[in-house]
Parts: sequence; C-alpha cells; structure tokens
Amino acid sequence: MNRKVVIIMGSKADLDWANQIVNVLKGFGIETVTRIASAHKVPLKCYELIKHYEKENVVFITIAGMSNALSGFTDAQTHCPVIACPPYSDKFGGADVYSSLRMPSGVAPLTILSTENAALAAAKIIGLSNPDIQKKIAEYQEKKRIELEEADKNIQ
Repeated sequence: MNRKVVIIMGSKADLDWANQIVNVLKGFGIETVTRIASAHKVPLKCYELIKHYEKENVVFITIAGMSNALSGFTDAQTHCPVIACPPYSDKFGGADVYSSLRMPSGVAPLTILSTENAALAAAKIIGLSNPDIQKKIAEYQEKKRIELEEADKNIQ
C-alpha cells in the first residue's frame, strides 16, 4: 500500500516550504522523501529521480518558484500524480504563479498554493486505497470544523 510522498524542490531555498508540507503529512502517518533537482539546471538528475521513485507509485509534490519548469517536467515524465506547490512571491506582482498554472496539453500537475492543502490533497490521493489514511483525513477535517465552531462561539 502506497504511503509515500516525494517532494522535489528546485533549490535549497525551498526547504522551509517543503518542511511545512512534511509536517502536515507526518500527522497523517505518511512517509516523505525530500530531494533537490532543478528541471532547468539538472534535468537528467531530475528525470532519474522521477523514474526511481515512480516505481513505488508515489505522489510527487514539486516546489519551484519563478519559472516553474519542475512541475510540468515531473508530470510529463510519470504516471504518478504531481502536485505543484510553488512558494508565493510578490515579485512580478505574483505573476510567476502562471508558470505553474499554464501547462501544455498532456501535462496536468495539480496546482495548490497552500502547503497545508497540498499535503491534504496528497493524503486524499493516498487515501483512495488506504482506509487508515481516510480515517485520519476525516478526523483532521472534523478538527477543523470544531475549531471553526469554537471560534464562532468565542466572538459572540
């Protein structure tokens, strides 16, 4: 049963963003692997990592800002789901996110801007074939509902 998410970062600068995702996935009991491989600078290494890990039917989460070739490159090389989670930057008025959103035909990474939600989406994909993960997702979502109800009570 698959319980692994492979996070590929474009550079070491993305490590804090990746760690936010890892922390949420740990709460679901999901194993993570974090690697650095730029699709621009080391495409062959990136390709080798994708091919190595896809044998385990993992979920990939890619983290790259600016010109995000990593997410499309990863998705185009694998049958596994790919979630693009580019770190937000207000440089260029946030327009660099378009490099994560606009993909050519046949290339379909999911783009989720929140680290917490990227981890949740990966957990839901894994949960399709893992009842233990499904249960943890339901508990997580119930906790979020309770927090909202308590916040509402506290302001009245």
